[in-house]
Amino acid sequence: MKKIFFILVSLLATLQLCAQDRVSQIREKLLNRDQSSVIVASHRGDWRNFPENSLAAIDNAIKMGVDIVELDVQRTKDGQLILMHDPTLDRTTTGKGKIAEVTLDSIRKLKLKNGCAIRTIHNVPTLEEALMHAKGKIMLNLDKADRYFEQVYALMEKTGTTKQIIMKGNKSAEEVKKQFGDYLNDVIYMPIVNLDKVNAEQQIETFIKDMNPVAFELLYVKDTNPLPAKLKSSLDGRALIWYNTLWDTMAGGHDDDMSLENPDAGYGYLIDKLGARIIQTDRPQYLLDYLRNRKLHD
Repeated sequence: MKKIFFILVSLLATLQLCAQDRVSQIREKLLNRDQSSVIVASHRGDWRNFPENSLAAIDNAIKMGVDIVELDVQRTKDGQLILMHDPTLDRTTTGKGKIAEVTLDSIRKLKLKNGCAIRTIHNVPTLEEALMHAKGKIMLNLDKADRYFEQVYALMEKTGTTKQIIMKGNKSAEEVKKQFGDYLNDVIYMPIVNLDKVNAEQQIETFIKDMNPVAFELLYVKDTNPLPAKLKSSLDGRALIWYNTLWDTMAGGHDDDMSLENPDAGYGYLIDKLGARIIQTDRPQYLLDYLRNRKLHD
């Protein structure tokens, strides 16, 4: 029995090490501006099969081989951080009302709804639960979390996940450094830049000079904008390029819907023509299959 016990303990330790190595590998790809593959980010977890922002949605993204899960953070009446996109409970739970006016104990009694607005067995997770659940398994992009960042970071430290977190935003480099300061030694920050604005290129250069970010999330509406193609070469080796394929106006029409009809015209265009090395999608399995067929993902 002792021998079997030690074998099981060793196996568990090995599995935990592999999971931790997985996060380290993704983080190193980001920090090294690795162009050899495409990093996949899943929007609100795998919400097509499980409720958005649920632990199950995170789990299924991990099983698929997703690299980053985007999650949303809100704060309850009694100051507890939970995962939820909307400021109200109505759309995604069996409850009603503003989250800021409801206590965590009351929210614990609710059930999450799926993408068809049907009640499920799943509960609303706290941010701390999500951090512990994902620890060592996948990178996390926390959206809307900058509003409570001191509290968020305290939970990161408590759970040992400070090097697992990605933050994004459209603030200036000066504002970012003022707000996040020394936290940027652990937390990866990616600026969001709208390429349709007249000062977009200058904004990118300012960020590179002042912060040297590992990646930029870029947005543009139509392919008539010449800047996306130009940035493929000008950012090469300096920063990775992140595009969202959630809907058409985020990436010049090369979104998930276009990719369902012709993945080369959708995802392939962003990768080959615009140099995308991080893609956030609402169809993670479909994107992963495409990338694996092209040997652009493990």
